[in-house]
Amino acid sequence: MRRRRAAVAAGFCASFLLGSVLNVLFAPGSEPPRPGQSPGPSPASGLGRRGGRGELARQIRARYEEVQRYSRGGPGPGAGRPERRRLMDLAPGGPGLQRPRPPKTRTSSDGPPSWPPGSPGPGPRLGCAALRNVSGAQYVGSGYTKAVYRVRLPGGAVVALKAVDFSGHDLGSCVREFGARRSCYRLAAHKLLKEMVLLERLRHPNVLQLYGYCYQDREDIPDTLTTITELGAPVEMIQLLQTSWEDRFRICLSLGRLLHHLAHSPLGSVTLLDFRPRQFVLVDGELKVTDLDDARVEETACQSSADCVLSFPARNFTLPCSAQGWCENMNEKRNLYNAYRFFYTYLLPHSAPPSLRPLLDAIVNATGELTWGVDETLAQLETTLYLYRSGQYLQDSKASSGAGEWPQPGSRDCGRGDSRCTKYQRIPDSTIAQADYRCWPSYHHSGCLLSVFNLAEAVGICESHAQCRAFVLTNQTTWTGRKLVFFKSGWNQLVPDASKTTYVRAPG
Repeated sequence: MRRRRAAVAAGFCASFLLGSVLNVLFAPGSEPPRPGQSPGPSPASGLGRRGGRGELARQIRARYEEVQRYSRGGPGPGAGRPERRRLMDLAPGGPGLQRPRPPKTRTSSDGPPSWPPGSPGPGPRLGCAALRNVSGAQYVGSGYTKAVYRVRLPGGAVVALKAVDFSGHDLGSCVREFGARRSCYRLAAHKLLKEMVLLERLRHPNVLQLYGYCYQDREDIPDTLTTITELGAPVEMIQLLQTSWEDRFRICLSLGRLLHHLAHSPLGSVTLLDFRPRQFVLVDGELKVTDLDDARVEETACQSSADCVLSFPARNFTLPCSAQGWCENMNEKRNLYNAYRFFYTYLLPHSAPPSLRPLLDAIVNATGELTWGVDETLAQLETTLYLYRSGQYLQDSKASSGAGEWPQPGSRDCGRGDSRCTKYQRIPDSTIAQADYRCWPSYHHSGCLLSVFNLAEAVGICESHAQCRAFVLTNQTTWTGRKLVFFKSGWNQLVPDASKTTYVRAPG
């Protein structure tokens, strides 16, 4: 009897697990079912407690027209309309819909969708066929509307799948109000469709890359939409505060370049109404915006400056009303102040090289007061990058002029032009085992691993650390081309390593 019960339990668990996996692979938008969760009203359950089908139809039409505007608005990379399916047509089956359904010419098993003739640039490269044999599906998370999954494609590439979250707030609240599950899905899916169009229209190194999309039937809802995008890591501010200033500056520079692109995009000035760290991801150290369903292109109409108030929790700004009846640069300024309050004020100044602090403080203050626009902000960030990458930020004139540069193999001393370098003996093809000490901020959690512009800077750092007796030059570089160097408290355990060079401080 016990064996029978165990077999039944094992079979139930296996069936549940298999069903969950299939649910992810073939309907990526649905979150694995939660125990005791109610499926909600059925599609035929009527109008719900409040509202009516006419209001739902109005909301769908408004979102549909917004997607259409972004699809055809202005020249630019990726311009063109998405494949026309039920989601993109006010077809029979929805509330108050008048237009006839176009003939269905594709199936969910077809390859990548074809874009209309004359569209500038190719369409997405991946379609439903790419999702047939994915592996390693993992639920990443969800917001009000969408769920995100991480999957590995048959070729080995790892991508993100986004779809409407069937357990999410948007779909659930709509079904409770209107009792029309299919139409509520379409209302929610138009946000996903809008994001897909904007990802394609706003292509940029700091905009998440759209790889493709897939329409496929799921349960009682035809043509559910799944987008296939680049996969990034979530932005964790606590972790970022513990990273090196160089990496934090890269994030701020990425954000500055993104905001400049949004202010001058092919669609006009784009503002992110939902601007929080969770709307961004990190891809190989670069910050990229991933959530665009709450983006807006239209500037705010006004009759006077009283209509142009930018409100934030800590303070408000009043912008001028132009002669054309639009609040001047409101989209751009909203993005910029949000960049200040969520990113720049935390990531830019702390642990920066002392000589760069005045410039960084000016950037933080100007964005916090909105005295600069995105053009000037980006120009100052690029200036900071130039000073840092060229070594001109170094306060020591010999170090900044290139003295103490990395010597060629075979040199007997550590460098030229800096008397401190003569105190260090160069030992090529070697490293020091152990003898680590901690410093902050370090690229290595258990040791002191820092980036330096040249040998003179490495010597200067070692001289400033009381416990430093040697340092090891690696062959690794950072995104700015700077060398990574381990600083050591001793050099007794010297071991061969062809990829490293050790510099030992002379006694005395």
